[in-house]
Amino acid sequence: MRHDTGGDLLVAVLRELGIDTVFGIVSVHNLPLVEAVDRELRFVPVRHEASAVNAADAYGRARGTLGCALTSTGTGAGNAAGSLIEALSSGTAVLHVTGQVESRFLGSGRGFIHETKDQLGMLTAVSAYAATVPSAGAAGRILRTAARAARTTPGGPASVEWPIDLQYAAHDDPAEPCATPPLPAPDEGELAAAGALLAAARRPLIWAGGGATRARGPLAELLAATGAGLLTSNSGRGAVPEDHPQVLGNFATTPAARALLADADLLLSIGTHFRSNETADYDLGLPDAHLQIDLDAAALGRSYPARHTLHGDATAVLERLLPHARPAEPGWTGRITATREAVRAALHDAIGPQAALCDAIRAALPRQAVIARDVTIPASSWGNRLLEIYDPRDNVFPRGGGIGQGLAMGIGAAFARPHTPTVVLAGDGGLAVHLGELLTLAQERPRLTLLVFNDGGYGVLRNMQDAHRDRRSGVDLTTPDFALLARACGLPYLRIAAAEHAEPVITEAIAADGPTLVEVDLAALGPMKNPFTPPVKIPTP
Repeated sequence: MRHDTGGDLLVAVLRELGIDTVFGIVSVHNLPLVEAVDRELRFVPVRHEASAVNAADAYGRARGTLGCALTSTGTGAGNAAGSLIEALSSGTAVLHVTGQVESRFLGSGRGFIHETKDQLGMLTAVSAYAATVPSAGAAGRILRTAARAARTTPGGPASVEWPIDLQYAAHDDPAEPCATPPLPAPDEGELAAAGALLAAARRPLIWAGGGATRARGPLAELLAATGAGLLTSNSGRGAVPEDHPQVLGNFATTPAARALLADADLLLSIGTHFRSNETADYDLGLPDAHLQIDLDAAALGRSYPARHTLHGDATAVLERLLPHARPAEPGWTGRITATREAVRAALHDAIGPQAALCDAIRAALPRQAVIARDVTIPASSWGNRLLEIYDPRDNVFPRGGGIGQGLAMGIGAAFARPHTPTVVLAGDGGLAVHLGELLTLAQERPRLTLLVFNDGGYGVLRNMQDAHRDRRSGVDLTTPDFALLARACGLPYLRIAAAEHAEPVITEAIAADGPTLVEVDLAALGPMKNPFTPPVKIPTP
């Protein structure tokens, strides 16, 4: 099929991929792409290239598909690099299309505007796939190959740089689909041995990571058949709804969950990388009888030894294991449920007045609604654990741990799911990284509630320094008057300064048809019972 410009071709490919919204910044080096997307689909003009990729990332997560970001070349592509690292670390599917100088000047070093040295090398370093469009005739193939690479395990962003002269050119596109590579299958001997170990287990536990979220049906069947308890990583939350009585959730490092792990006679882990912050820097003990399922061969046995490693798709492997499932010994499932309730009650009590916010958010939101979280104390202490998630597509957060990405992720998720409200938990320090996206909220009017937890700086690091050092460094920051800031941006503003404010304020904000900025004044609200610090080892001076 013939397309008048590269922008028209891009729109056709995006429609094939089911993408109706694109995030980006217009530039002289992507103008044909932006114009076509804005004319035929929805273009959301964010205020920074990093935000474009974060928003596209979360758009894909919230829909369970692929997201698309458009950026300029040179500095613009460089600005996107940090968010590409986030998508790479989380294995989420993003199609990043960036401009490039005219093809006849590529690599000449002339100082052509927006030119940078070895842009493709930079993109290769932070992407799962990167390529240059070499000709108008190859553009469709390159875009489809990139999309396939982004969605193929272990996944991640795919970056395509497109010279501006080729964007303006007419394109003949054969629209040939890319073949999907077959999924690996586990060794039959390993599978048989794993099945025998599962059949013999009487005190089983399961640990679900992000890879388990694609196997929700057989995972729920396995829980029912065995009576096992389900621990999750942060990425695995919602693989089974977190109000299920056997779901312990993201509480593996608590004393009660450690006791369960010590007494378990089998752990089946599914699609998890056992990240350091979820294993107390790998100090967490696991049962010797460990079965590990992962589609990424490099993950098998990497963090913890496994007696049997099963390289394959979680759904297919679990379906093969299900006939071997046997009920747990009497009392085991009851102990799991009691532990589940105990760890939640303990955290609910420990966070003091912030428990009212957690309760109010969950009560005001429909059962399926995106909860996006930046790296901040409320997210790390209770948002990632106590605030229940019922569907993995609702669980949006920076898996790589980078601060300041939460608002853009929330924006992307809100456009992915426009008919349900989205909530963003952010700190004042993280929000300051991309304050410009408040203007995106004001312009585009998504149904998004932004909860800004204001403690005047970087609270996590402040708590670490207060606990281990005799002075503070770089953690106390000037905070804006959020009421004036919201007014300047044309955003509705509400404030929470006491626990009794949480329910009415959050209910009002979430019910609104557009965005609302809600400031949580932590000084007025009052402290948690114990200052939160992350599970990071700090050497004693």
